[in-house]
Amino acid sequence: MNEVLSAGYVLEYTYTRSVGKVIGQFLANLRDGRISGVRTASGRVIVPPSEYDPETGEACDELVDVGNSGVVKTWAWVVEPRKRGPLQHPFAWALIQLDGADTGMLHAVDAGSIERMATGMRVKVRWAAERTGRIEDIACFEPEGA
Repeated sequence: MNEVLSAGYVLEYTYTRSVGKVIGQFLANLRDGRISGVRTASGRVIVPPSEYDPETGEACDELVDVGNSGVVKTWAWVVEPRKRGPLQHPFAWALIQLDGADTGMLHAVDAGSIERMATGMRVKVRWAAERTGRIEDIACFEPEGA
């Protein structure tokens, strides 16, 4: 008898996270159609912002606006998107260095096809129709000039 027994189980973490001053302002800026990073003591701009410099551990609280466009540093194509993903058709997850930032931000790029994706290409934000102060306020990025 090779019958497989199974039982459904839902794993959940039901809590609310307090985002704090830095992340809270980043999310409020997204709601307002702006992207911000944080400047470290050495002058680097980290996007998305972090409350602490990852290299030194020093607190960071100087928020600075960065551009809504940037350069794809690396990417991976998604042929079959998940139901809860940012897009319901093939797209790329990409590390995007926004203008004015020194680090990359991971987000979706809607290039239309894998042939249109390339490391070094310029992309711009496509804002969500309704913004509420969540990372999903950036619906995705798309090639500049698209």
